Parts: sequence; C-alpha cells; structure tokens
Amino acid sequence: MKGELEIDFTSGALKHRLRFGGGRGQDLPKAIGLKNGANPHVVDATAGLGRDAFLLASLGARVTLIERSEKMHALLAAALQKAAVGEMADIISRMELLSGDAKSLLPRLAPEVVLLDPMHPPRGNSALVKQEMRQLREIVGEDPDAAELIAVALESAQNRVVLKWPRKAALPEGLPAPSHQILGKSTRYDVWMRPTTPAVAAKNSG
Repeated sequence: MKGELEIDFTSGALKHRLRFGGGRGQDLPKAIGLKNGANPHVVDATAGLGRDAFLLASLGARVTLIERSEKMHALLAAALQKAAVGEMADIISRMELLSGDAKSLLPRLAPEVVLLDPMHPPRGNSALVKQEMRQLREIVGEDPDAAELIAVALESAQNRVVLKWPRKAALPEGLPAPSHQILGKSTRYDVWMRPTTPAVAAKNSG
C-alpha cells in the first residue's frame, strides 16, 4: 500500500521524460504554441501535480501555476523548493506558484496562454486509474465549475486557451467549439485561438 501523495520534480522518471520525451514536438508543447523559438507566458490554472507546468518550463516557457487546494499547494511548494537548489534550478526559476481560485486570478494575470486540466470525468473502470490520480481526486475532489473556469480563461487569455481532456469525452456543456484539436492515444488538447485585434494584426503585417 503506497503512502501519501508526493510531488518530486527531481525524480528519475521526470528527468527521463525531459531527456527522451520529444521536446517541443510533444502534443502539449504544440498545443501551447511552443514553436519558432516562442516562449509564451503560460498560466497553468489547474496545477495539480505540476508535471505539465514543469515540462513547459523545461522547454523555455514562463509558467504561473495556480492551485486552489491548500494541500496540493503545499505539496507543490515543497517540491519546487526542493528542486530549486539542484540541477533543475534553471527550470524552477521559470515557475511561479500562486494559491487561490483561478477564476478570480486569471483576469488580473492577463496571460498569453491558459492551460486547463480540470478533474476528468470518472472512468468506468477505476482500476484503470493510477494510484496517484486516485489520491489527487481524493484531495481536490471534482471540478463542477470547470465550464465556468474555461469561460473565464477564454475572456482572459491573449493568445490561446488549451484544455487537456480525455480523448473520447464530451466537452463540458455550454462551451464553444475549439479552433482545433491535437489528438493523442487517450488524451486530446482542445485549443481555442483568441481573435487577433486590429492593432496586433497591423503590427504583425508590418
């Protein structure tokens, strides 16, 4: 029986992913828009275990993590502190952790990109869910306000909103169709591109 949930950004498995995971060619970096040298400011509005934020920071993005669960925030803070003094220090320097409700914080942050990974709908066979994900669900519970959070993100993001979601699951009700999707084996990324303002369009065309 495994003990309590832990977060460790210095673990061998995570370092292996950084070295052999595929870099910016992975689905998540592509969904975020990490291409042609772009390093946008990303707000991970549902930080959870922090692994996606860590991956993006390792690829050069500046990432703000938001976590509203006090326990998960404490676990993340401890993991970041531990990793900040070792070989991961440069990556950790691009990660900032905030405590609070992302629906309130996002409008003030005005990020280029918002990443959302709310608690996914329960699978029919709980045996398929990894132990740590079951532990995470026990700590944070469900996310009944997921659709509301996505709507706030769509109002707040300057560039795009990315939702990490089970490949075959329906979107939460009331949301517009995404601009495009990136499909993985079991996970998909729904991407909403924000409308380009005339001022930005003029600048880019010049």
